[in-house]
Amino acid sequence: MSPRRSYDQYCSAARALDVVGDRWTLLIVRELLSGPRRYTDLHADLPGVSTDVLASRLKDMERDGLTTRRRLPPPGAAYVYELTPRGAELLPVLQALGTWGEPELGERRPTDAVRAHWFALPLLRALEGEGLVEVRLEEGEFHLHVGGAQDGPAYGDGPAPGEPDARLVLDAGTCEALSRGELSLPSAVRDGRVRVTGDGTIAKALRAG
Repeated sequence: MSPRRSYDQYCSAARALDVVGDRWTLLIVRELLSGPRRYTDLHADLPGVSTDVLASRLKDMERDGLTTRRRLPPPGAAYVYELTPRGAELLPVLQALGTWGEPELGERRPTDAVRAHWFALPLLRALEGEGLVEVRLEEGEFHLHVGGAQDGPAYGDGPAPGEPDARLVLDAGTCEALSRGELSLPSAVRDGRVRVTGDGTIAKALRAG
């Protein structure tokens, strides 16, 4: 475990960067916002990170109270990493960074990796109300926990764990335009670029918008 480096500045922003300013740390948080993940899952969904750097960051994050590690009961018997309540408080920080970074996205480059659930955070920013939303893209499915008290994962891979309040079907181009801030979700629904089904308040609001 590397010793914590510090800016040695009496400023809350500097102190925060002492903890989360290292390369990969906030992207690990992004992955763990979906719930407990195994090391191999994290490595697969963080293309470009070396095994040594990922292991070091996870140890640092555990030391700093952002994550915990626990062993799953048999038959799984694997270790998983998950966010502490302190770590989960970084969700609005990532959301603010995502909003600020929208102009930086541009068109997807041939070298850009993509995972379906990376679109979860921009969609969470675009959705209003409270409820469970299932999203289907060409790259895969994920689900969102919109609004309300955030005591669990903000999103997760795969279909919704229960009957969702809304189901959204859209293509990658539409999701990319939403992520860049070029298109609003209500406009995409009105234009037929997002198909909405479901009887929950979120679905009804999107169809009415």
